[in-house]
Parts: sequence; structure tokens; C-alpha cells
Amino acid sequence: MPVSRRSFLAGVAGAGALATLAACANGGAGGAPRTGGRLRAAFVAGGAQETLDPHRLPQFMDQARAKACFDTLGRWEQDMSCTPRLAESWEPDATGTRWRIRLRQASFHDGRPVRATDVLYTYRRIADPATTASAAALFTGIDFAASRAVNDRELEIVLGAPNHLFPVALGSYGSEIVPEGTTSFAAPVGSGPFRFVSFTPGGPALYRRNDAYWDGAPALDELEFLPVADESARVGALLSGQIEYAHDIRATSAQQLASDSRAQVLTAPGAAFQFLYVKHDRPPFDDPRLRQALVLGLDREALARVALLGRGQPGNDMFGKGLQYYPDAVPQRTRDVDRAKALVAESGVTTVELSTGVTDPSWPAATQLIVAQLAEIGLTAQVRNVPPETYFADVRKNATMHFSRTGTLPVQNWIATTQLSSALTNSFSKYVDPEIDRLHAQALADPDEGARAAAIGSALTRIHDNIASPIWGISDWIVGVHGDVKGLQGFRPNTFDWANFAKASLG
Repeated sequence: MPVSRRSFLAGVAGAGALATLAACANGGAGGAPRTGGRLRAAFVAGGAQETLDPHRLPQFMDQARAKACFDTLGRWEQDMSCTPRLAESWEPDATGTRWRIRLRQASFHDGRPVRATDVLYTYRRIADPATTASAAALFTGIDFAASRAVNDRELEIVLGAPNHLFPVALGSYGSEIVPEGTTSFAAPVGSGPFRFVSFTPGGPALYRRNDAYWDGAPALDELEFLPVADESARVGALLSGQIEYAHDIRATSAQQLASDSRAQVLTAPGAAFQFLYVKHDRPPFDDPRLRQALVLGLDREALARVALLGRGQPGNDMFGKGLQYYPDAVPQRTRDVDRAKALVAESGVTTVELSTGVTDPSWPAATQLIVAQLAEIGLTAQVRNVPPETYFADVRKNATMHFSRTGTLPVQNWIATTQLSSALTNSFSKYVDPEIDRLHAQALADPDEGARAAAIGSALTRIHDNIASPIWGISDWIVGVHGDVKGLQGFRPNTFDWANFAKASLG
């Protein structure tokens, strides 16, 4: 189970097995990185149903654990471009349907080399609907019968349709390479910077340095992930020296940590998109008048100012602001209380349900504001609190209106994994528009960058106009670390460097 503030602080204080900060007290801001020690990182976790399957990553903690143990062919940079990682290079043919990929020399933790057949096995597993993989939509276009291993370090991937942006998929979270034939992840074997030691679903996960890592052995001896659902518990544990990394903290906590010499604050501006999804396929939001009333009734400026405490900006119901392909010409949606009231009256709906939780530290404050804002347009919102360990599975199935969020992603990948008809099982809104499928396919097939940008921009505009994925705000991403931690910066979530401890050190 996720750990509460009281039980975590009491349990860690009495657990002699956990490393103490004395082990890293000899560092300093000006000293050389120190080798050794255990870094303890606290995240919101997924409860007793968790696995270490790197292709099923519903929570940020799942991504961080996968990143420690495994590696991907590419890496997403901060601008969402993709550069080679386990791959040395990739090159398409003129049609964009055949990609030749060459692998670097790397080994799995059991000594086996990473081979082309491992890559093909991995991508076939991800594309298999039975896996329910997070990145499935990015790999279902591969023709696995025609794709082949040229030799151990070279493969040819054949696509069923042109895709001039295919390499971006190679850096996606959930595309980690596993050894051919892997069916169990009880004791996972990867090629990443840390080797698996132990794991309790809903509890700690421990990894040890991989001295044979192809990109250089980490400075840390050990890396431990701890589930701490309560944000104040993460901050308290950081300040008391019981952890060295507190993921996902509120703006108020950032202010507290910034004034404390025991801690550092790492910030990635405008990195998390805050959604208020509604289901298009069921009452009451199957009525387009009510969907329109909702987005016109939101005071986005107040939400950014109060719920995000100024560490963010209003959203405009489109993903990707500040990223490549975002259509900046679409006007900002603003509040219109009178029009929203009229639409609510026309719909005849007076009560709606709002599912929320503590998965994001801004949601409790945003919930209070949105309940009040909806009341001003004639809607009574009944709040349903969902535990973090089951939040995303629950709201995808049961909610009619709910909060969600995602970190930074390539815009075309976000469309592929959440907005296409083929991605309906992964959809929070259950919105279907064949024209978005067509525009997305057109963008991938066109070798001309200008035409590609126009097609993706048109798809995003349709998503905005049809209220497919309402975004009320774009928040900064804030992490707290102990003052002696080095080698980490404020990186955007989902990028390769975010929650990556391969270069971290204590002191």
C-alpha cells in the first residue's frame, strides 16, 4: 500500500537497514562527485497491482523504475526530438516505409549482448494487444513479417505505411528493450544502468549499480524507489534526511524548500498538461451543449493563479503548447458565464460528478475552484475521491468527468496514443473522429515539414473545437532533492533525462 506521512516517517526512523545521510555528508557544492551510497527516491506509486513490466507504465514511478533497469533505442530530448541511444544510427528509404537501424555494443545484465532479434521481439510484444502496452499505438504500424534482423547489430523495420517521424517512437517511454523470449518480470533483466535486486508491489524497489553499463557505470552503489502518496510526507522525509529525492511537489513546498539549505528545488517550466476530461460516450457529457458549457465556465486564470500558485499558465484545451506543431493561431478560450449558464439550462442537467484525487499535488485546490466555478453556471459538482494507486484505471473506466495530466510528449505521439480511433481503449474521453486519424496519417506520410506541420495543426484544432481533451492549465514540474545530490536538473517529465539517476551522485 502507498505509505502515509505518519507511517513513512515512523517506519524509516526505526529501520536501521535504510542508509542515513551521514553516508553522503562529505560532499559539497564545490566538491567532485562522490562514488557510492544509496539514493532513495520517493514517488506516488500504483499499489499492490504493480509490476516491473517496462511496457506497462501507468504511473511516473513505473517509468522511473523502468529507466533504471532498461534502455531504449533512442532518447527524447527536452525539445521532444529523438537522438540515438542503444541505436547508433537509423536511416529511412525514400518512401519512409523501411528503416535500417544499427545497434551499439551493449549487454544485458546477465551478460548476453543486445541483439537485433531482441529489438524485434520487444516491439512485437509492445504491439501485441494482449500486452496492453503504454506505447502500443506507436508500434502497431510495423509489418513484423517483413521486418528482419540483418545481423546481430543491424535490423530493418518495415512499416505498413510511410512514417517519416517513426524514429520518435524509439525514444518513447514503454519502448524499453528486453531480451528475446522474456515473459516474466518478477526479476527483470535489462541493459540499463542499474541491476534489479528486490521489489514489493506497492512497496520499495531496490537496484544496484551495473558496472558493465555501456554508457559508464553510475556513481551510486544503489538506487531505491519508495512509494509515498502524500506530498507533504515526501517533503518532510526529504528535509529529515530519510530520502534524497522527492518527486512532484507543490509550489508552496517549493517555496519552503528553496529557503532551506538542506534541499534543492529542480523546476521544468510549463512541463505538465492538466486535463479535465469528460466522456463523450455516456451521459451527461454526451450532450455537446454541456461540454461547451464546461469549458466556457472555467476561470483558467484563477486556476493557474491559485491551484498552480503562479507556477504555470492557463491551458487552451489543446496539448503541446510551446512544442513543435502546436497551432499558436488558435485563440485562447476565455470564460463566458452567461453563455455557459444558457447552455446548462438548455441541457437540463443540474448535477455532475467530478472524480479527483491526490495523484497530482495541484488537484485538491483545483477541485475546490472548479466546484465553485461550475456552481456559478448552474451545475452542482459531486466530488468523488479516487485513491492514487487505482486512479487512472478507475477514471478511464468509471468517471464521467475527471482530472488527468501528462508530461511533455511529441505532439504526434500524443495524438497517436490518445486521440486515434485505434487508441480508443487508452482514451479518457472516448472521443472518436476519423478525420483526426486521416490528418495524423497524412502528416506521417508527407516528407515535407511544412505540410506535416499543417496536418498536425489541423488535427489539434479539431481536438480543441470538439472539446476532446480539455486542458485547464500547464504547470511547472517541480522536484525536491537533498542539498548534497549532484547530477540532476529540472528536466521535463517523459524526457530521457527526467527521473534518470544514471549520472546522479551523493555529495
